[in-house]
Amino acid sequence: MTARIIQSNDTAFAKQAIDPVTLDIIENALRNARVEMDATLVRTAMSPGIREQGDAFPLIADHKGRMIVGQFGSYIGPFLDGFDGTVEEGDLIMLSDPYSVGGAVSHCNDWLVLLPVFKDGRLIAYTSMFGHQSDIGGMVAGSMPIDATSIFQEGVRIPPIKIYKQGVYNEDLIRLIMHQVRTPDWCKADLNALIASCRVAARRIVEMAERFGDDVFVSACEELLARNHKAMQQLIDTAISEEKVSFEDYICDDGLGYGPYKIRCTMWREAGRVVLDFDGTDPQSQASINFFLNENMMRMFFGIYMIMVFDPQILFNDGYYDLIDVRIPEGSLLKPRFPAALSGRTHALGRMFDILGGLLGQKTPEFLTAAGFSSSPHLFYSGFDKAGEYFQLFQIGFGGIPGRPLGDGPDGHSLFPNFTNVPNEFLERYFPLVIERYETVADSGGAGLHRGGNGIVMSYRFLEAGKIAIHDDRWFVPPWGVNGGAPGARARKILEKPDGTQHVVGNKVEDLEVEADDILHFVTWGGGGWGDPLERDPALVGKEIVQGLVTAGGARAYGVVAAENGEVDEAATKALREDMRAARGAIEVFDFGPDLDTLRATCEAQTGLPAPRPPRWQHALQDAAE
Repeated sequence: MTARIIQSNDTAFAKQAIDPVTLDIIENALRNARVEMDATLVRTAMSPGIREQGDAFPLIADHKGRMIVGQFGSYIGPFLDGFDGTVEEGDLIMLSDPYSVGGAVSHCNDWLVLLPVFKDGRLIAYTSMFGHQSDIGGMVAGSMPIDATSIFQEGVRIPPIKIYKQGVYNEDLIRLIMHQVRTPDWCKADLNALIASCRVAARRIVEMAERFGDDVFVSACEELLARNHKAMQQLIDTAISEEKVSFEDYICDDGLGYGPYKIRCTMWREAGRVVLDFDGTDPQSQASINFFLNENMMRMFFGIYMIMVFDPQILFNDGYYDLIDVRIPEGSLLKPRFPAALSGRTHALGRMFDILGGLLGQKTPEFLTAAGFSSSPHLFYSGFDKAGEYFQLFQIGFGGIPGRPLGDGPDGHSLFPNFTNVPNEFLERYFPLVIERYETVADSGGAGLHRGGNGIVMSYRFLEAGKIAIHDDRWFVPPWGVNGGAPGARARKILEKPDGTQHVVGNKVEDLEVEADDILHFVTWGGGGWGDPLERDPALVGKEIVQGLVTAGGARAYGVVAAENGEVDEAATKALREDMRAARGAIEVFDFGPDLDTLRATCEAQTGLPAPRPPRWQHALQDAAE
């Protein structure tokens, strides 16, 4: 089944020659339209996840559904291929079910709206945006049950439906959807914000077409795609070898006590194209850590990484997709079979960037980054306040960004560059809690010539009894270092009771009851280090001691002997570095830390948590039952 485009004007667009000035004007006008989408969303959304943190992603595509500007790549092609219906002027389509669109969205919390843009009876473009809804019903507040074993437990699933059909709003349908969620006011406002953002961009597209002509606008979009294709072809030819390289990394656990789960990818160049083959990735999980990875999304991940590492001036779009062959085994962690749960997919999503770094850097270690784009920590807190009003918080936390070829990793930064933190003042104003601490964790970034970014500790004092959920990773398998850099510190979570007693809680837990005046110390991982730490400027290490980024004891990982005030003992530092160089042997490209057997053996002593048990594969259990 394929969507049927209904146009009152079937005249084909005529290809036009586009001069560089016109192309530059249209390109930047499209960029500005994307920025205007973001601005509209921020001004009209209500939930903290979208309004304060920016967990929403805009897209402007040409009339064939290929992304021209955006961030998450185009999902319009898979949607059009799977939509058994018409696309007409005045329509606005909404969806959230990953299985109905081939993983074009990856969990049901992401509500996507798609607006076909018509002018003079012809389809000339699409605008679209999806954003993370704070709640969509289901078995837990926040609708992301880490212990779900089926997508039916994760809240309302919306197949592609028209909420506007030829300009007529389907109010009853929206009322039905909002009846399923715990926070209907937020959800409806956020949905309207997504729609408004798409309409703003659609107006700008029509204005451009009116200014330059429809044929010129469409030809300019074609030229932007072709330019990106040419640039990516050159990057592939120069940076990707025909020799196969493989890399694997792990999701620490699934929240049910099993793990780690392996993600493996092999890359090579073949006939001018890149092949990304995920053969060897573990089978799908019984829990919700599965990531339904759409092939176009992986093409976008690869393209972003290539462009940002090798030529960040390129405006990435969908023009290069035919140059990348993505192969994902059916029934694996990255292509689970329906109705596998998907709500906890954020850990595998984040791990994609670590894996790409490990793949692309093996042949060019000077461009290699360490691990640290590893997860997207979530905290959920819900209950009833003293007035009997329901409250529900969903917040995204930040970890340490990896050390890089050109410098240190940022401390406590987001997985995605456009995300921002929720201001503590906002949290304390609208939710019954107090932020006791919000600071970086000294020494948590891996030591290196370029230090890995430190993780953060955020201490929440809960003022009302309620329930919390925690979704995080990198607590068992540490973020690795590269080119001599050390691994970053692992994540941990500590619940402190009013009497001062503390106990470690898991990094993936649901429905954990808290009392008034309980304090949750939410500690995230540090990024891996880059390069030889013994080459780092001792004066810089001393300065970081003063700044609280490194301790005097932690400075010894850099071979630096310094006092608490940051004063460096140069003679002792020289002697210590000589001893460390003599004792360590050859520098390896990757430092993964201890092997899995050692991590299991030392897990409880080092983390306060039992080691995860080896995963049980669902198909094996089914075979045994039969």
